[in-house]
Amino acid sequence: MNLILICLICINAVTFLLYGLDKYKSKKDKWRISEFTLISFAVIGGSAGALLAMDLFRHKTQHKKFRIGLRIILIAQLIAAVILLYLLTQ
Repeated sequence: MNLILICLICINAVTFLLYGLDKYKSKKDKWRISEFTLISFAVIGGSAGALLAMDLFRHKTQHKKFRIGLRIILIAQLIAAVILLYLLTQ
């Protein structure tokens, strides 16, 4: 259980940093991180970090697939976590 928590913290930290780096690159008119990469990191467990970065950096807030999609991903991950915890405690 501790290893899973450590992995989730790490993937959320990396996702947060990727969103921040993409915002920085957008301001400097440099090569950007693809939307596929940003969403993929959210899907593999970094949705909380992505949402936090979106709010903090005000990045990708105008894109529906990020504004709504990341929330759907987070809800699905929370539901999966609750189900998994339930099954593991049975």
